[in-house]
Formats: sequence, C-alpha cells, structure tokens
Amino acid sequence: MQSITVHELRQRTDVPLIDVREPYEFETGHVPGAVNLPMSTLGAHLDELPEGAFDVICQVGGRSARVVEALEARGYDATNVEGGTGEWAAAGYPIER
Repeated sequence: MQSITVHELRQRTDVPLIDVREPYEFETGHVPGAVNLPMSTLGAHLDELPEGAFDVICQVGGRSARVVEALEARGYDATNVEGGTGEWAAAGYPIER
C-alpha cells in the first residue's frame, strides 16, 4: 500500500484528496481542498472518485488505509495519508471548516 506523511501531503498541490470520514467529522474541520466521500457510502460513489492518482485521508489513518487497500484491489491509484487529519492539525497546518 502506498502511504505518505502529512508533511509530504502538504507539498502535494496537484493530487486530489478524498476524506473518508463521516460528514459530521468532516464539517468539524478538514484539510483544505479535501472532498468528503465517507467510507460508509463510498461503494455507492465510486464514480465520483478522481481519474488518476489521488490521496485518501481520515482522522488517524486507519479507515483511509482500509479504503486504499480496497481501492488498490480494484485498480485505483490511491495513497494513504498516515496520521490523518489529526496529525495534520497537530503539525499546525491549516484546517478548513
């Protein structure tokens, strides 16, 4: 499974970011530019995933890792963000609400 840190994510400006947390979690704060496609409903929204490579984030990295593994098995070029939104915020990076 491909993974990057939140510090590497901050340097990636040309790769779409999918946040797989539930909407109520996403609304409390997310990485700027992230698109919310919750893990619980992702199977019904595969057509909304970006073409080409994209990154996947959750709160701490567990859900996003499971999503990336499942998507890779389907042929998607997805990368997990280790540490998730929690680590992004802890690093002092901006949060969008």
